[in-house]
Amino acid sequence: MQNLLPEPPATLLPVNHEADAALATAEQAGSDQAYAEVAARYPTYSAAWAELAARAFAQGQVVTAYAYARTGYHRGLDQLRRSGWKGHGPVPWSHEPNRGFLRCLYVLSRAADEISEADEAARCAQFLRDCDPAAADALASN
Repeated sequence: MQNLLPEPPATLLPVNHEADAALATAEQAGSDQAYAEVAARYPTYSAAWAELAARAFAQGQVVTAYAYARTGYHRGLDQLRRSGWKGHGPVPWSHEPNRGFLRCLYVLSRAADEISEADEAARCAQFLRDCDPAAADALASN
């Protein structure tokens, strides 16, 4: 059966130049504390949460990674809704401001899997692929 309804338009999160600059400064510093300061100063900025989550996961702090990723995921959902997203449709990886949310979703899936939340891990992995298969592929290859 063919779907006759058009796919919703892609949702593009707004650019946050101040938060982007703060994140670039944190990257230069390279410390967890520098990233935590960005997340505290810009709590709706998923890219800071994504970086904290990825760093915690890489350090074997799975529960901490899960918490950071879940925070960034929910803050990203709020922003997506404010940007017109209706709960489905593409969230393209190619649009840089979307990447923080997509990275949080990826780490959330991985951390959920590590703490034996198999249903949540699968749901998050499928949601990431539904948002943009290119995001899932790019993140899995890193």
